[in-house]
Parts: sequence; C-alpha cells; structure tokens
Amino acid sequence: MAFLNTVLEPPAYGWTDEDGNLSKPTNGEIFKEFFSRLNVFKDKKNWLSFLSWMLIVCLTPFLFLFIFKYFTITGLVIAFVYSMIVMGTHGTIWHHRYCTHNAYTFKNNFWRFFTQNLTLKIIPEEIYAVSHHVHHALSDQPGDPYNAQGGFLYCFLADVNHQPIARNMTEACYKKCINLMKHVGVTPNTYAQYQKWGTIANPYRTVAGIILNWGFWFGTFYLLGGMPLACAIFGAAGFWGVGVRTFNYEGHGKGEDKRRDGIDHNREDMSVNQLWPGYVAGEWHNNHHLYPKSARSGFKKHQFDLAWCYIKMMSLLGAVTSYKDSKKEFLLKYCSEVPVIVAPILTYAEVKPVLVRVK
Repeated sequence: MAFLNTVLEPPAYGWTDEDGNLSKPTNGEIFKEFFSRLNVFKDKKNWLSFLSWMLIVCLTPFLFLFIFKYFTITGLVIAFVYSMIVMGTHGTIWHHRYCTHNAYTFKNNFWRFFTQNLTLKIIPEEIYAVSHHVHHALSDQPGDPYNAQGGFLYCFLADVNHQPIARNMTEACYKKCINLMKHVGVTPNTYAQYQKWGTIANPYRTVAGIILNWGFWFGTFYLLGGMPLACAIFGAAGFWGVGVRTFNYEGHGKGEDKRRDGIDHNREDMSVNQLWPGYVAGEWHNNHHLYPKSARSGFKKHQFDLAWCYIKMMSLLGAVTSYKDSKKEFLLKYCSEVPVIVAPILTYAEVKPVLVRVK
C-alpha cells in the first residue's frame, strides 16, 4: 500500500485537502492541470499524456469523413459494433484482465502480441495498468485516480491529470513499478531513461508500435471496403477512445451510492454492475471488484461475458495455458441457498402400528 500510495504523480491540487478528505478541484483547476500536463514543450516528460490525446485528435478526421462523405447505414452499423463491442471487449480482455490483473497466461509471446494488436492501439498500457492497481487499492478513497466523488471531469481527464506514474521515484521504487507490467511485453526504460522521459515506456518504441498497428489495420480495412470502411472503423475507434474515459464515473455511481441489494454484492466501494458495459464489453464492474484477478466477471446466468468467451476460446485452442475463474466461489458465497428439510407430519393412525410392533 505504501508503494501504491506514491506510484502516481500527484496533481497540483493534491489528492487530499487540509482535513485529509478528497481534494475536489474546480473545473478550472482540472483544466489548468490538464493543459499543463499536455505541454511537451514545457516538459518532455509529458510525452505519454500528450500522445494519449493526440491519438484521439488524429482519429477525428476519419470520423468526420465518414459522417459527411462516406456515411451509409451499413457503415453506421459496422462503426457501432466496432466501437461498442469490439473495442470495448478488447479493452477488457487486454488492458483490464491481462495487463493489470494478469488473470490469464498466454502460451507464448506470439499469442500475447496477437491479442494486444487485435484492434487499433489507442490507450498506452502504462497509462492504464499502473494506475488501475492504485484504483483497486484505494477505490473511492483519496488517491484513487478516477474517484467518481471528484466529479465527471475529475474522471474524464484522469488519464492526464492523475494516471501517469510519479517522476521522482527512487531506482528501487522504479523497479517495483516495472514489476507491475513485467508480463505485458512493454520493453521498459532503464532508470536513466526513466529520469529523462518520466515513463516506463520508451517514446520511440511506443510511437513505432502504434504506427505499425495503425498501418496494418488501415491497409486491411481499405482492402476489404475501401475508404468508407476504413473511415468508419477508424472514426469509431476514436469515438470509443473518448467514450471509455467516462466509464469509471458511471461505474462507481457518479459519486453516489447506487449499489443494489442482490445485484451489487461488493460493499467495499461504490462500484455497480451495469447491463450495457456488461453485455458489450464483459465489464460487470461490481463483480470485478469482488474478484479482480478473475478472467471472468459475468458470474450469474444473465451476465453474458464476451471477454471471457475470448479467453476461454483461446484456452481451448491452446493459446492461453491458464486462467483464474472465480465463478464457483462467487455462486457459493453469494447465490447459494441452504436447503430446508421439512419432515413429514404423521398421523396417530400411521404411528400406532409402529408403536404396537415395538411394544
């Protein structure tokens, strides 16, 4: 806990106020911090935050081209499925259950690389994974990088304001930070490089990987359907990249206690199960907070889990060699009922012959 309390770079307005409660900045303070941390001319260590939003900017023209030049109903359906289901489910499979929680194990690096690049790369693994460990350790408490009690903007701009790793770690702490991502396949900076760039990821390797990923997928979609298909999917990916930043605000009740008896069994934080994220991305969030290391979070019959379907399929194919599944434990603890044995009521006429024989 001591390490996770300090692994993220604190915002200028701090995690807590003078009384030790959550610091709730104004919208102006949030925007000021946001633009300050995007300024790569002021500090090159801002490069990863800058890149995270530049990717959205680069995808925006594709969205406009699709809307105003290539729009069709078929294209809209494809864009909807790709952004809501494909991108959403991949985010759960890769960033959430693997990069952060290491809930399953790949047979080899090929299958890890295959899964990593199933969709357009938009969210850098470092931005998501390290901060998400802190989110679970300090959920809905001061220090939680997307604490819903801080308000919508507090969560929406968290990838820049609250999620980057601390820039002044000792070498020992930096090694601990690397250890959180050692299974992900991101080649880490040396400590000297970290001091220069302020990140685990190297900017040159990161940008090269994104260019190759985008180039492959643009070529694939162009060959399959020309510019209309490529613009529909690239624009949809950018739309998802913005929309996903709203999830934790919604998934933690917008800062209020919206947990429901019999539905949201975890009472340690304000996470809630929601039907839409559950069905389109396998993100049954309250279940996930109960069993964060489980490769499945859709435990009940109606909780369909697309991310788990992919992991299970990869397991059957031999690409995934092990996984953690907490469904049985969940059902036993929260959904089992102790059977009640009701003894039959016998009349005197039924009992009398037995008494006579005994006598």
